[in-house]
Amino acid sequence: MTNTGHNNTGHYNTGDRNTGHNNTGNRNTGHNNTGHNNTGNNNTGYFNTGDFNTGDFNTGDRNTGYCNTGHNNTGDCNTGDSNIGDYNTGHNNTGYSNTGHYNIGDFHVGCFNTVSAEKAYYFNKLINKADWDNAEMPRWLYHLPQPTWVYSSEMTDAEKAENPSHETTGGFLRENDIKEHWSRAFAKATPEDIELTKAMPAFDAEVFLEITGIDLRDKPVAAQCDGREVEIDGVVYVLKAKGSE
Repeated sequence: MTNTGHNNTGHYNTGDRNTGHNNTGNRNTGHNNTGHNNTGNNNTGYFNTGDFNTGDFNTGDRNTGYCNTGHNNTGDCNTGDSNIGDYNTGHNNTGYSNTGHYNIGDFHVGCFNTVSAEKAYYFNKLINKADWDNAEMPRWLYHLPQPTWVYSSEMTDAEKAENPSHETTGGFLRENDIKEHWSRAFAKATPEDIELTKAMPAFDAEVFLEITGIDLRDKPVAAQCDGREVEIDGVVYVLKAKGSE
């Protein structure tokens, strides 16, 4: 129960002015923090608020990087959840400086604007933003799985070698394949949800396939042959469906 340092409250702290247990560093509030001025538990870095953060100045939980607000971000200066990249505002973006959700690419929505945008890009098409905002969205889009928090006891040896901070944080954030996340969410979509997906403003099945790995392209329909006439060597034949008399 011995603390090393000064003005600590709790047990097994190394450093000064810690409140909680097993902190290494100074002015931590919570447990198992490495670094300084953390509030929460199992943080590695400085000035984190929340739990299981790796990096500095994070607000939220399970962020990897710096200055994130939200949860499960990988990168820096994200606002929102489950972003991969930097300076994203919104959720589930892959890339940099995106505003919105589910973007792959960079710099969606411009810079230094003082008026509200009347048009925006959806599925790589510039359309009226109101059309998108007023559209009924499929519910399954709001249930994308989050990155998986894996405790140290469940990590592979390779994961432990690549993420040595797990010894302090108690685990690490496993980034599953983004298309796997989409597939798992889509598996719960109802037939009505699937039709709503196809009815989204500016929907483009090719773009959707590229981002999600989910193929909603229209399948070719075999042409009806029953009753059609075909002339071969001067003889006219009337086609019938196989099995019909």
